[in-house]
Amino acid sequence: MHEPLFEPLRMGAIAAKNRIIMAPLTRGRSTQPGSVPNAMMETYYRQRAGAGLIISEATGISVEGSGWPAAPGIWSEEQVEGWKPITRAVHDEGGAIVLQLWHMGRIVHPVFLGGEKPVSASATTAPGQAHTFEGRLDYQEARALETDEVARVVADYASAAENAMIAGFDGVQLHGANGYLVDQFLRDGTNLRTDRYGGTAQNRTRFLREVLEALIGVWGADRVGVRLSPNGETQGCDDSDPAATFGAAARTVEELGLAFLELREPGPDGTFGRTEVPKQSPLIRGIYSGALILNSDFTAEEADDAVAGGRCDAVSFGRPYISNPDLAARIAAGAEWAANVNVPQSWYLPGPAGYIDYPALGQGAGVVSEAAAG
Repeated sequence: MHEPLFEPLRMGAIAAKNRIIMAPLTRGRSTQPGSVPNAMMETYYRQRAGAGLIISEATGISVEGSGWPAAPGIWSEEQVEGWKPITRAVHDEGGAIVLQLWHMGRIVHPVFLGGEKPVSASATTAPGQAHTFEGRLDYQEARALETDEVARVVADYASAAENAMIAGFDGVQLHGANGYLVDQFLRDGTNLRTDRYGGTAQNRTRFLREVLEALIGVWGADRVGVRLSPNGETQGCDDSDPAATFGAAARTVEELGLAFLELREPGPDGTFGRTEVPKQSPLIRGIYSGALILNSDFTAEEADDAVAGGRCDAVSFGRPYISNPDLAARIAAGAEWAANVNVPQSWYLPGPAGYIDYPALGQGAGVVSEAAAG
């Protein structure tokens, strides 16, 4: 048994029974139209409640911010009601769950917006193609949010946070990573603004700060976290000085006293086309004094060493949780991890196959070595 991983962890007011965190995983199973969470999602999250904390899949805060087929939302009453059985199921199994709040910014294709342009920090275009209900479509140029319009988007985050509380979550995580809206404001490759939200690294963190302050106004800082990806290019979003940019972001998180900070730092084979660059987590560890979660591509042994050595307080696992609903129990038992069969085809397709049909340890599926990464 990997003892450091199974020590309880306090993240502000959130109590994690172990330090194995389920990372946010987009799975595209919500009911359409309406992006409403459903009974199949309830089963999925219940199966994975052995994690010390579940960070939900990225969840749209508004129609404007949502651009992934069948990703769930948290802006409507119907969506809130759909989430309630899910949070109850996790709690019934002794788990904890926070909702990841998502605005995709320029990654939203106009087909999701009735033909209107998506919004971003600046008028830029993401490279490549968007996943849509109509298939792959080239990204289109976003329009820059007007200075006096930013407050409206911040208010959307606050409203989503209020809905998350009604839905029974234990807190919220701001999605500030992977080239989405917050990241588009943070990085100088996508933030070309000349107002108070652009220019210096400190100015580029202003949007991050204002959103976090809005979330804290709803939940209190001890139930708010954030995910950042202080690595190289991601979905065309890059920065000329990551240490300055993400050092400033970490200072913002420290000053606000957030409950936890999750850092995604994958290697060259990670998703979103990232490149291998120097990791910023040692710098950020020296700035942020709260609970630090690292992700990704960890084995159980590497995660254990990272926690034991003080590099972080917990490790979040993504792809391994797809095919190992009982990942924490497998790590505790020293058991092998099940393979991610039919991946990536089963990641986003509708239906239960490759979603809720993976057996727990001892239920009779073939397993492979713990080489799976995520």
